Amino acid sequence: MQAGEHLLNVWRRFDGLPMDNLVKAWNYERAGLKKQRSVEQMREHREAHGLGGNCFDLALWLMAEFREAGIEAYAVGSGLSTEGAHAAVLALDEKGRRFLCDLGDQWIQPILVDSQDPAFSDSPHAGFFPGADVQLSAEPDGMTIIYQRPGGKLSVQKYSLDPVGEEAFWQAAEYSQHQLGKTPLIEVRVPFEGEVAHWEFGDWQSELSTSKGLFEEEPAPSFDAWVERIHERSGYDRDIIEEALAFYKSMD
Repeated sequence: MQAGEHLLNVWRRFDGLPMDNLVKAWNYERAGLKKQRSVEQMREHREAHGLGGNCFDLALWLMAEFREAGIEAYAVGSGLSTEGAHAAVLALDEKGRRFLCDLGDQWIQPILVDSQDPAFSDSPHAGFFPGADVQLSAEPDGMTIIYQRPGGKLSVQKYSLDPVGEEAFWQAAEYSQHQLGKTPLIEVRVPFEGEVAHWEFGDWQSELSTSKGLFEEEPAPSFDAWVERIHERSGYDRDIIEEALAFYKSMD
């Protein structure tokens, strides 16, 4: 079920890079009419400020990195051009096998989705998603993934594996950049006691999801303390975090 080094060498360039809506809020007024950043802008913002982006940013960026490495890759998504849209990437290895690559949901590594391949298994698998085992079920129109968390909690997500055309995907990305939401969100994969855990700040609460369970953190005592906590977890510039949080605070 695991990808080979050819894909992983590209995937690992994004280790520790967050998914969030903070960058979206920070960039909104700066961007002019078109809000979706180019891949070159995203690279510049990472170099200058440590920034990641939302699921469309990360999918576009990852596709570009794959293609520059000579790897065939294309966009997939669900609910495109709606507020609940989600974007990911399918990449093909040297044998033509398809791997789901989802930085938006902060997967640890890509996973094989070709159900006819001898290496495919519909058993639960650890090591692909922070704080959960994943179980894949092939459907006629895509792939259903069941996330099995400690304590027996289950959640489900369905992916269409059909390619989304470049123009349609960029249009959906542009739509997404205009949907700022009402509360701040940032998620990032972090090391924790020998595993990769999932840290999330959302709606002025933060928590760490691990194989041992979910650990809720004490609320930060002040706005500045939230800025510092997010900076320590994400590496984002403090000024950008502060500006984005102030935007969302103004919407309360």
